[in-house]
Amino acid sequence: MTHLTRRNVLRGSGAAAVGAFGGLGAPGLPGPSRLPRAVAAERSGRRDPYPFLHGAFTPATEEVTAFDLPVTGRIPRELDGRYLRTGPNVLGLEDPRAHHWMLGEGMVHGVRLRDGRAEWYRNRWVRSAAVAAKLGEPYPWQAPADDFANNTHVISHRGRVMSLQESGPMPYLLGEELQTLGPYDFGGSLSGAFTAHTKYDEAADELHAITYYPTWDHVRHLVIDHTGRVARTTRIPVADSPMMHDFALTERYVVVFDTPVTFDAAAAQAGVPVPYVWNDHHPARVGLLPRAGGPVRWFEADPASYYSHTLNAYDDGRTVTVDFTSFPAPFYPAGRGCDGPFALGTPRLDRWTIDLAHGRLRTLRIDDRPQEFPRVRESLVSRRHRYGYAATAAAMWSAYETVDGVPPDTAFGNALIKHDLLRGGTEVHRFPKDSPASEAVFVPAEGGRTEDDGYALAYVHDPRRGAADLVILAAQDFTAPPLARVHLPGPVPLGFHGSWVPA
Repeated sequence: MTHLTRRNVLRGSGAAAVGAFGGLGAPGLPGPSRLPRAVAAERSGRRDPYPFLHGAFTPATEEVTAFDLPVTGRIPRELDGRYLRTGPNVLGLEDPRAHHWMLGEGMVHGVRLRDGRAEWYRNRWVRSAAVAAKLGEPYPWQAPADDFANNTHVISHRGRVMSLQESGPMPYLLGEELQTLGPYDFGGSLSGAFTAHTKYDEAADELHAITYYPTWDHVRHLVIDHTGRVARTTRIPVADSPMMHDFALTERYVVVFDTPVTFDAAAAQAGVPVPYVWNDHHPARVGLLPRAGGPVRWFEADPASYYSHTLNAYDDGRTVTVDFTSFPAPFYPAGRGCDGPFALGTPRLDRWTIDLAHGRLRTLRIDDRPQEFPRVRESLVSRRHRYGYAATAAAMWSAYETVDGVPPDTAFGNALIKHDLLRGGTEVHRFPKDSPASEAVFVPAEGGRTEDDGYALAYVHDPRRGAADLVILAAQDFTAPPLARVHLPGPVPLGFHGSWVPA
Protein backbone atom coordinates (compact mmCIF):
# COMPACT_ATOMS: atom_id res chain seq x y z
CA MET A 1 0.00 0.00 0.00
CA THR A 2 1.81 3.07 -1.25
CA HIS A 3 -0.27 5.80 0.36
CA LEU A 4 -1.68 4.88 3.75
CA THR A 5 -4.46 7.24 4.69
CA ARG A 6 -7.37 6.60 6.97
CA ARG A 7 -9.69 6.56 3.97
CA ASN A 8 -7.97 3.64 2.24
CA VAL A 9 -6.96 1.97 5.50
CA LEU A 10 -10.30 1.88 7.28
CA ARG A 11 -12.64 1.94 4.28
CA GLY A 12 -10.59 -0.29 1.97
CA SER A 13 -12.78 -3.31 2.46
CA GLY A 14 -15.23 -2.11 -0.15
CA ALA A 15 -13.01 -3.58 -2.85
CA ALA A 16 -13.30 -6.96 -1.18
CA ALA A 17 -17.09 -7.11 -1.49
CA VAL A 18 -18.33 -10.29 -3.12
CA GLY A 19 -21.90 -9.78 -4.26
CA ALA A 20 -24.71 -7.28 -3.80
CA PHE A 21 -27.09 -7.74 -0.89
CA GLY A 22 -29.16 -4.58 -1.33
CA GLY A 23 -29.06 -1.30 0.52
CA LEU A 24 -30.67 0.34 3.50
CA GLY A 25 -33.44 2.69 2.48
CA ALA A 26 -32.31 5.93 0.91
CA PRO A 27 -33.44 7.68 -2.25
CA GLY A 28 -32.52 5.57 -5.25
CA LEU A 29 -31.35 2.62 -3.15
CA PRO A 30 -32.99 -0.78 -2.64
CA GLY A 31 -35.28 -0.96 0.36
CA PRO A 32 -34.43 -2.56 3.70
CA SER A 33 -36.55 -5.66 3.14
CA ARG A 34 -33.79 -7.34 1.13
CA LEU A 35 -31.24 -7.23 3.93
CA PRO A 36 -32.89 -9.59 6.45
CA ARG A 37 -33.25 -12.29 3.78
CA ALA A 38 -29.57 -11.97 2.95
CA VAL A 39 -28.66 -12.05 6.60
CA ALA A 40 -30.80 -15.13 7.15
CA ALA A 41 -29.11 -16.84 4.23
CA GLU A 42 -25.73 -16.20 5.81
CA ARG A 43 -26.58 -17.68 9.19
CA SER A 44 -25.03 -20.96 10.15
CA GLY A 45 -26.37 -22.98 13.05
CA ARG A 46 -27.27 -20.94 16.11
CA ARG A 47 -24.54 -18.33 15.74
CA ASP A 48 -25.61 -15.06 14.16
CA PRO A 49 -22.84 -13.63 11.97
CA TYR A 50 -24.56 -10.21 11.76
CA PRO A 51 -25.91 -9.30 15.21
CA PHE A 52 -25.24 -5.59 14.65
CA LEU A 53 -27.64 -5.41 11.71
CA HIS A 54 -30.90 -6.34 13.42
CA GLY A 55 -32.62 -6.55 16.79
CA ALA A 56 -31.62 -3.66 19.06
CA PHE A 57 -29.02 -2.62 16.47
CA THR A 58 -31.30 -2.53 13.40
CA PRO A 59 -30.22 0.55 11.43
CA ALA A 60 -32.76 3.30 10.88
CA THR A 61 -33.80 3.41 7.23
CA GLU A 62 -35.09 6.97 7.04
CA GLU A 63 -34.80 10.38 8.63
CA VAL A 64 -37.79 11.34 10.77
CA THR A 65 -39.08 14.60 12.20
CA ALA A 66 -41.86 14.49 14.79
CA PHE A 67 -43.34 17.30 16.89
CA ASP A 68 -45.14 17.46 20.26
CA LEU A 69 -44.11 14.00 21.36
CA PRO A 70 -46.35 12.09 23.77
CA VAL A 71 -45.03 11.83 27.33
CA THR A 72 -45.77 9.53 30.23
CA GLY A 73 -45.08 11.37 33.49
CA ARG A 74 -43.78 14.93 33.70
CA ILE A 75 -40.70 16.44 32.11
CA PRO A 76 -38.98 18.80 34.58
CA ARG A 77 -39.61 22.32 33.28
CA GLU A 78 -36.02 23.35 33.95
CA LEU A 79 -34.78 20.96 31.24
CA ASP A 80 -34.32 23.40 28.39
CA GLY A 81 -32.13 22.04 25.63
CA ARG A 82 -31.42 19.08 23.37
CA TYR A 83 -30.45 15.53 24.27
CA LEU A 84 -28.26 14.23 21.43
CA ARG A 85 -26.72 10.82 20.90
CA THR A 86 -25.00 9.30 17.88
CA GLY A 87 -23.96 5.91 16.58
CA PRO A 88 -23.16 3.94 13.42
CA ASN A 89 -26.14 3.63 11.08
CA VAL A 90 -25.10 2.03 7.81
CA LEU A 91 -26.46 3.59 4.63
CA GLY A 92 -26.49 1.78 1.28
CA LEU A 93 -25.00 -1.52 2.46
CA GLU A 94 -24.04 -3.73 -0.48
CA ASP A 95 -22.48 -6.71 1.27
CA PRO A 96 -22.63 -7.37 5.03
CA ARG A 97 -19.48 -9.51 4.78
CA ALA A 98 -17.47 -6.44 3.76
CA HIS A 99 -18.93 -4.17 6.40
CA HIS A 100 -17.98 -3.44 9.99
CA TRP A 101 -20.41 -2.04 12.55
CA MET A 102 -17.99 0.63 13.75
CA LEU A 103 -17.70 2.00 10.18
CA GLY A 104 -21.40 2.63 9.70
CA GLU A 105 -22.28 6.18 8.72
CA GLY A 106 -23.02 8.31 11.77
CA MET A 107 -26.62 9.19 12.58
CA VAL A 108 -27.49 11.66 15.36
CA HIS A 109 -30.75 11.29 17.30
CA GLY A 110 -32.05 14.32 19.17
CA VAL A 111 -34.97 15.40 21.37
CA ARG A 112 -35.71 19.06 22.13
CA LEU A 113 -37.10 19.69 25.62
CA ARG A 114 -38.60 23.04 26.70
CA ASP A 115 -41.19 24.19 29.28
CA GLY A 116 -42.10 20.65 30.29
CA ARG A 117 -42.69 19.57 26.68
CA ALA A 118 -40.88 17.40 24.17
CA GLU A 119 -41.03 19.76 21.21
CA TRP A 120 -39.46 17.50 18.62
CA TYR A 121 -37.49 14.41 17.74
CA ARG A 122 -35.12 14.27 14.77
CA ASN A 123 -32.63 11.76 13.43
CA ARG A 124 -30.15 12.80 10.76
CA TRP A 125 -27.22 11.21 8.98
CA VAL A 126 -24.05 13.27 9.16
CA ARG A 127 -23.53 14.59 5.62
CA SER A 128 -20.06 13.55 4.63
CA ALA A 129 -19.37 13.75 0.90
CA ALA A 130 -20.14 10.04 0.54
CA VAL A 131 -23.41 10.26 2.49
CA ALA A 132 -24.54 13.28 0.49
CA ALA A 133 -23.85 11.36 -2.72
CA LYS A 134 -25.82 8.32 -1.52
CA LEU A 135 -28.75 10.58 -0.61
CA GLY A 136 -28.59 12.38 -3.95
CA GLU A 137 -27.79 15.71 -2.32
CA PRO A 138 -25.15 18.32 -3.15
CA TYR A 139 -22.06 18.53 -0.96
CA PRO A 140 -21.29 22.28 -0.81
CA TRP A 141 -17.94 22.08 0.98
CA GLN A 142 -14.46 20.93 0.08
CA ALA A 143 -14.23 17.36 1.35
CA PRO A 144 -11.49 16.80 3.94
CA ALA A 145 -8.73 14.35 3.09
CA ASP A 146 -10.10 11.74 5.52
CA ASP A 147 -13.77 12.48 5.09
CA PHE A 148 -16.16 10.34 7.14
CA ALA A 149 -19.69 10.59 8.54
CA ASN A 150 -18.50 10.68 12.16
CA ASN A 151 -20.39 8.15 14.28
CA THR A 152 -18.84 8.00 17.75
CA HIS A 153 -19.64 11.12 19.79
CA VAL A 154 -21.51 14.40 19.58
CA ILE A 155 -20.45 17.28 21.85
CA SER A 156 -21.05 20.97 22.33
CA HIS A 157 -18.14 23.38 22.68
CA ARG A 158 -18.33 27.16 22.73
CA GLY A 159 -21.77 27.13 21.09
CA ARG A 160 -20.80 24.66 18.38
CA VAL A 161 -22.22 21.13 18.19
CA MET A 162 -19.76 18.69 16.63
CA SER A 163 -19.94 15.04 15.59
CA LEU A 164 -16.65 13.29 16.31
CA GLN A 165 -14.60 10.31 15.13
CA GLU A 166 -11.10 9.14 16.01
CA SER A 167 -7.99 8.55 13.93
CA GLY A 168 -8.33 11.05 11.12
CA PRO A 169 -11.65 12.69 10.31
CA MET A 170 -12.13 16.27 11.41
CA PRO A 171 -15.38 17.15 13.21
CA TYR A 172 -18.58 18.00 11.39
CA LEU A 173 -20.65 20.91 12.69
CA LEU A 174 -24.37 20.35 13.27
CA GLY A 175 -27.10 22.98 13.34
CA GLU A 176 -29.97 23.54 15.73
CA GLU A 177 -32.12 21.00 13.87
CA LEU A 178 -29.25 18.50 13.39
CA GLN A 179 -28.54 19.59 9.82
CA THR A 180 -24.89 19.26 8.80
CA LEU A 181 -23.12 22.61 8.53
CA GLY A 182 -19.82 21.29 7.15
CA PRO A 183 -16.42 20.06 8.34
CA TYR A 184 -14.76 22.05 11.11
CA ASP A 185 -11.03 22.54 11.69
CA PHE A 186 -11.19 24.91 14.68
CA GLY A 187 -10.66 28.01 12.62
CA GLY A 188 -7.88 26.49 10.54
CA SER A 189 -5.84 25.52 13.60
CA LEU A 190 -6.34 21.72 13.41
CA SER A 191 -3.64 19.84 11.54
CA GLY A 192 -3.95 16.08 11.25
CA ALA A 193 -6.29 13.72 13.06
CA PHE A 194 -8.85 14.39 15.75
CA THR A 195 -10.49 12.18 18.38
CA ALA A 196 -13.88 10.82 19.41
CA HIS A 197 -13.31 11.42 23.13
CA THR A 198 -12.44 14.95 24.16
CA LYS A 199 -12.20 16.14 27.77
CA TYR A 200 -13.36 19.61 28.74
CA ASP A 201 -11.86 21.21 31.85
CA GLU A 202 -14.50 23.72 32.87
CA ALA A 203 -12.29 25.56 35.37
CA ALA A 204 -9.48 26.08 32.84
CA ASP A 205 -11.89 26.52 29.90
CA GLU A 206 -9.82 24.07 27.85
CA LEU A 207 -10.86 21.23 25.55
CA HIS A 208 -8.28 18.42 25.45
CA ALA A 209 -7.78 15.63 22.90
CA ILE A 210 -5.41 12.71 22.30
CA THR A 211 -5.20 11.97 18.57
CA TYR A 212 -3.62 9.10 16.66
CA TYR A 213 -3.18 8.05 13.03
CA PRO A 214 -2.08 4.77 11.39
CA THR A 215 1.09 6.18 9.83
CA TRP A 216 2.33 8.25 12.79
CA ASP A 217 5.20 7.22 15.06
CA HIS A 218 3.60 9.25 17.85
CA VAL A 219 0.27 10.41 19.24
CA ARG A 220 -0.64 14.04 19.83
CA HIS A 221 -2.07 15.90 22.78
CA LEU A 222 -4.07 18.93 21.67
CA VAL A 223 -5.32 21.81 23.80
CA ILE A 224 -8.15 23.95 22.40
CA ASP A 225 -8.28 27.18 24.38
CA HIS A 226 -11.02 29.70 25.17
CA THR A 227 -10.82 31.14 21.66
CA GLY A 228 -11.84 27.80 20.16
CA ARG A 229 -8.50 27.24 18.43
CA VAL A 230 -5.81 24.59 18.89
CA ALA A 231 -3.40 26.50 21.11
CA ARG A 232 -0.87 23.76 21.87
CA THR A 233 0.19 20.43 20.35
CA THR A 234 2.49 17.96 22.10
CA ARG A 235 3.85 14.90 20.29
CA ILE A 236 4.26 11.76 22.38
CA PRO A 237 6.46 9.06 20.78
CA VAL A 238 4.89 5.57 20.77
CA ALA A 239 5.69 2.33 18.96
CA ASP A 240 3.46 0.18 16.72
CA SER A 241 0.75 2.82 16.05
CA PRO A 242 -1.59 1.86 18.92
CA MET A 243 -5.33 2.52 18.93
CA MET A 244 -6.00 5.18 21.60
CA HIS A 245 -9.76 5.36 21.77
CA ASP A 246 -9.97 7.36 25.00
CA PHE A 247 -7.78 9.04 27.63
CA ALA A 248 -8.17 10.80 30.97
CA LEU A 249 -7.50 14.25 32.37
CA THR A 250 -6.65 15.52 35.85
CA GLU A 251 -5.82 19.03 37.04
CA ARG A 252 -2.10 18.27 36.66
CA TYR A 253 -1.84 15.49 34.07
CA VAL A 254 -3.02 14.14 30.75
CA VAL A 255 -3.35 10.36 31.24
CA VAL A 256 -2.39 8.42 28.09
CA PHE A 257 -3.38 4.76 27.62
CA ASP A 258 -0.95 2.81 25.44
CA THR A 259 -2.74 -0.54 24.98
CA PRO A 260 -1.75 -3.66 23.01
CA VAL A 261 -4.19 -3.00 20.13
CA THR A 262 -1.99 -1.81 17.26
CA PHE A 263 -2.18 -1.08 13.55
CA ASP A 264 -1.58 -4.05 11.21
CA ALA A 265 -0.39 -2.93 7.77
CA ALA A 266 -0.80 -6.44 6.33
CA ALA A 267 -4.41 -6.53 7.46
CA ALA A 268 -4.97 -3.11 5.87
CA GLN A 269 -3.52 -4.34 2.56
CA ALA A 270 -5.80 -7.39 2.73
CA GLY A 271 -8.84 -5.12 3.04
CA VAL A 272 -9.73 -5.83 6.66
CA PRO A 273 -12.30 -3.16 7.58
CA VAL A 274 -10.65 -2.31 10.91
CA PRO A 275 -6.95 -3.28 10.61
CA TYR A 276 -6.09 -3.13 14.32
CA VAL A 277 -5.10 -6.33 16.13
CA TRP A 278 -4.24 -7.51 19.61
CA ASN A 279 -0.45 -7.41 19.85
CA ASP A 280 1.08 -9.56 22.59
CA HIS A 281 4.47 -7.96 21.92
CA HIS A 282 3.25 -4.44 22.65
CA PRO A 283 3.43 -3.69 26.40
CA ALA A 284 0.45 -2.18 28.19
CA ARG A 285 1.36 1.05 29.92
CA VAL A 286 -0.11 4.30 31.23
CA GLY A 287 1.60 7.64 30.72
CA LEU A 288 1.29 10.86 32.72
CA LEU A 289 1.97 13.97 30.64
CA PRO A 290 2.25 17.09 32.85
CA ARG A 291 -0.23 19.73 31.71
CA ALA A 292 2.32 22.37 32.76
CA GLY A 293 4.89 20.85 30.40
CA GLY A 294 7.58 18.20 30.66
CA PRO A 295 8.24 14.59 29.62
CA VAL A 296 5.75 11.72 29.91
CA ARG A 297 6.25 9.38 32.84
CA TRP A 298 5.24 5.79 31.99
CA PHE A 299 3.85 3.11 34.31
CA GLU A 300 3.47 -0.58 33.52
CA ALA A 301 -0.18 -1.69 33.35
CA ASP A 302 -1.95 -5.03 33.56
CA PRO A 303 -1.80 -6.69 30.11
CA ALA A 304 -4.72 -8.98 31.00
CA SER A 305 -7.34 -6.32 30.32
CA TYR A 306 -8.19 -3.85 27.58
CA TYR A 307 -8.91 -0.29 28.65
CA SER A 308 -12.20 0.87 27.12
CA HIS A 309 -13.69 4.16 28.39
CA THR A 310 -12.90 6.72 31.08
CA LEU A 311 -15.39 7.55 33.80
CA ASN A 312 -13.15 10.27 35.26
CA ALA A 313 -9.73 10.90 36.80
CA TYR A 314 -8.30 13.19 39.47
CA ASP A 315 -5.18 14.03 41.47
CA ASP A 316 -5.03 12.91 45.10
CA GLY A 317 -1.85 14.15 46.68
CA ARG A 318 0.96 11.89 45.47
CA THR A 319 -1.37 9.60 43.55
CA VAL A 320 -3.51 9.81 40.42
CA THR A 321 -6.85 7.99 40.38
CA VAL A 322 -8.49 6.83 37.13
CA ASP A 323 -11.91 5.13 37.01
CA PHE A 324 -12.68 3.32 33.75
CA THR A 325 -14.31 0.31 32.09
CA SER A 326 -12.22 -2.57 30.76
CA PHE A 327 -12.64 -5.76 28.78
CA PRO A 328 -10.68 -8.93 29.59
CA ALA A 329 -7.80 -9.33 27.16
CA PRO A 330 -7.23 -10.06 24.38
CA PHE A 331 -9.68 -7.71 22.69
CA TYR A 332 -10.34 -8.02 18.95
CA PRO A 333 -11.54 -4.78 17.30
CA ALA A 334 -11.91 -6.31 13.84
CA GLY A 335 -14.25 -9.10 14.95
CA ARG A 336 -15.97 -11.08 12.19
CA GLY A 337 -16.81 -8.08 10.04
CA CYS A 338 -20.14 -6.29 10.33
CA ASP A 339 -20.77 -7.74 13.78
CA GLY A 340 -18.07 -5.57 15.27
CA PRO A 341 -15.45 -6.54 17.84
CA PHE A 342 -14.92 -9.72 19.84
CA ALA A 343 -14.15 -9.90 23.55
CA LEU A 344 -13.34 -12.65 26.04
CA GLY A 345 -16.03 -11.31 28.33
CA THR A 346 -18.07 -8.27 29.22
CA PRO A 347 -16.61 -4.95 30.43
CA ARG A 348 -16.41 -4.10 34.13
CA LEU A 349 -15.69 -0.97 36.16
CA ASP A 350 -12.09 -0.69 37.39
CA ARG A 351 -9.83 1.83 39.11
CA TRP A 352 -6.17 2.58 38.63
CA THR A 353 -4.28 4.19 41.49
CA ILE A 354 -0.94 5.51 40.24
CA ASP A 355 1.61 5.98 43.02
CA LEU A 356 3.90 8.80 41.90
CA ALA A 357 6.33 8.42 44.80
CA HIS A 358 7.03 4.72 44.24
CA GLY A 359 6.39 4.49 40.51
CA ARG A 360 3.66 1.85 40.76
CA LEU A 361 0.22 1.34 39.30
CA ARG A 362 -2.39 -0.67 41.20
CA THR A 363 -5.66 -1.97 39.72
CA LEU A 364 -8.85 -2.40 41.73
CA ARG A 365 -12.08 -3.97 40.46
CA ILE A 366 -14.90 -1.63 41.54
CA ASP A 367 -17.85 -3.55 40.11
CA ASP A 368 -17.77 -6.88 38.28
CA ARG A 369 -21.24 -6.57 36.73
CA PRO A 370 -21.32 -6.01 32.93
CA GLN A 371 -21.39 -2.27 32.14
CA GLU A 372 -20.08 0.26 29.67
CA PHE A 373 -20.23 3.91 28.58
CA PRO A 374 -19.42 5.39 32.01
CA ARG A 375 -20.22 9.07 32.54
CA VAL A 376 -19.67 11.64 35.25
CA ARG A 377 -21.10 15.09 35.86
CA GLU A 378 -19.33 17.06 33.13
CA SER A 379 -18.32 19.96 35.38
CA LEU A 380 -16.22 17.49 37.41
CA VAL A 381 -14.08 16.19 34.56
CA SER A 382 -10.46 16.21 35.88
CA ARG A 383 -11.70 16.85 39.47
CA ARG A 384 -12.56 14.46 42.28
CA HIS A 385 -15.96 12.89 41.78
CA ARG A 386 -18.25 10.84 43.99
CA TYR A 387 -20.86 9.57 41.55
CA GLY A 388 -20.68 7.87 38.18
CA TYR A 389 -23.27 6.43 35.79
CA ALA A 390 -23.02 3.42 33.47
CA ALA A 391 -25.29 1.35 31.22
CA THR A 392 -25.74 -2.36 30.70
CA ALA A 393 -27.59 -3.88 27.75
CA ALA A 394 -27.96 -7.63 27.31
CA ALA A 395 -28.16 -7.21 23.53
CA MET A 396 -24.75 -5.54 23.52
CA TRP A 397 -23.08 -8.36 25.42
CA SER A 398 -24.75 -11.01 23.26
CA ALA A 399 -23.47 -9.27 20.15
CA TYR A 400 -19.91 -9.27 21.55
CA GLU A 401 -19.84 -13.06 21.32
CA THR A 402 -16.62 -14.35 22.80
CA VAL A 403 -13.90 -15.82 20.63
CA ASP A 404 -13.74 -18.96 22.75
CA GLY A 405 -17.43 -19.66 22.17
CA VAL A 406 -18.45 -19.06 25.78
CA PRO A 407 -21.56 -16.84 25.78
CA PRO A 408 -21.11 -13.58 27.67
CA ASP A 409 -22.91 -12.89 30.93
CA THR A 410 -26.34 -11.43 30.14
CA ALA A 411 -28.01 -12.38 33.42
CA PHE A 412 -27.77 -8.81 34.70
CA GLY A 413 -30.10 -7.78 31.88
CA ASN A 414 -30.84 -4.16 31.00
CA ALA A 415 -30.18 -1.37 33.47
CA LEU A 416 -28.64 1.96 34.30
CA ILE A 417 -26.23 1.97 37.25
CA LYS A 418 -25.40 4.81 39.62
CA HIS A 419 -22.12 4.32 41.49
CA ASP A 420 -21.31 5.96 44.82
CA LEU A 421 -17.52 5.83 44.57
CA LEU A 422 -17.03 7.41 47.99
CA ARG A 423 -19.10 4.95 50.03
CA GLY A 424 -18.84 2.05 47.60
CA GLY A 425 -22.54 1.49 46.94
CA THR A 426 -24.60 1.24 43.78
CA GLU A 427 -28.19 1.90 42.78
CA VAL A 428 -29.63 0.05 39.80
CA HIS A 429 -32.56 1.17 37.68
CA ARG A 430 -33.68 -1.97 35.87
CA PHE A 431 -35.54 -2.22 32.59
CA PRO A 432 -37.54 -5.19 31.26
CA LYS A 433 -36.33 -7.88 28.91
CA ASP A 434 -35.66 -6.61 25.39
CA SER A 435 -35.40 -3.04 26.71
CA PRO A 436 -31.69 -2.22 26.36
CA ALA A 437 -30.53 1.13 27.68
CA SER A 438 -28.04 3.39 25.96
CA GLU A 439 -25.47 5.61 27.65
CA ALA A 440 -26.88 7.81 30.42
CA VAL A 441 -25.94 11.50 30.46
CA PHE A 442 -26.18 13.48 33.71
CA VAL A 443 -27.85 16.90 33.57
CA PRO A 444 -27.47 19.08 36.70
CA ALA A 445 -30.52 20.69 38.27
CA GLU A 446 -30.69 24.47 38.40
CA GLY A 447 -29.27 25.66 41.69
CA GLY A 448 -28.44 22.12 42.78
CA ARG A 449 -26.39 21.93 45.98
CA THR A 450 -24.99 18.40 45.68
CA GLU A 451 -23.11 16.53 42.97
CA ASP A 452 -26.01 14.22 42.14
CA ASP A 453 -28.78 16.83 42.21
CA GLY A 454 -30.06 16.46 38.67
CA TYR A 455 -31.26 14.00 36.08
CA ALA A 456 -30.01 11.00 34.11
CA LEU A 457 -31.20 10.89 30.50
CA ALA A 458 -30.96 7.86 28.20
CA TYR A 459 -32.63 6.28 25.20
CA VAL A 460 -34.28 2.96 26.12
CA HIS A 461 -36.01 0.58 23.73
CA ASP A 462 -39.67 -0.22 24.41
CA PRO A 463 -40.48 -3.65 22.90
CA ARG A 464 -44.21 -3.12 23.33
CA ARG A 465 -44.14 -0.22 20.86
CA GLY A 466 -41.17 -1.35 18.81
CA ALA A 467 -39.75 2.13 19.38
CA ALA A 468 -37.51 4.02 21.79
CA ASP A 469 -38.26 6.27 24.75
CA LEU A 470 -36.17 9.08 26.14
CA VAL A 471 -36.17 8.13 29.82
CA ILE A 472 -35.60 10.84 32.45
CA LEU A 473 -34.59 9.66 35.93
CA ALA A 474 -34.15 11.70 39.10
CA ALA A 475 -30.52 11.01 39.95
CA GLN A 476 -31.18 11.32 43.70
CA ASP A 477 -34.07 8.82 43.47
CA PHE A 478 -32.45 6.56 40.94
CA THR A 479 -34.44 3.37 41.46
CA ALA A 480 -37.83 5.11 41.44
CA PRO A 481 -40.06 5.08 38.34
CA PRO A 482 -38.88 7.54 35.68
CA LEU A 483 -39.98 11.14 36.05
CA ALA A 484 -40.88 10.99 32.37
CA ARG A 485 -40.76 8.76 29.33
CA VAL A 486 -40.79 10.66 26.05
CA HIS A 487 -42.21 8.32 23.41
CA LEU A 488 -40.28 8.59 20.16
CA PRO A 489 -41.87 7.71 16.81
CA GLY A 490 -39.43 4.88 16.08
CA PRO A 491 -36.48 2.87 17.39
CA VAL A 492 -33.08 4.32 18.22
CA PRO A 493 -30.44 1.66 17.50
CA LEU A 494 -27.96 0.90 20.24
CA GLY A 495 -24.99 3.10 19.55
CA PHE A 496 -22.29 5.13 21.20
CA HIS A 497 -22.06 8.50 22.96
CA GLY A 498 -23.93 11.74 23.35
CA SER A 499 -24.43 14.97 25.26
CA TRP A 500 -26.95 17.32 26.79
CA VAL A 501 -26.81 20.64 24.94
CA PRO A 502 -28.49 23.37 27.04
CA ALA A 503 -30.39 26.08 25.21
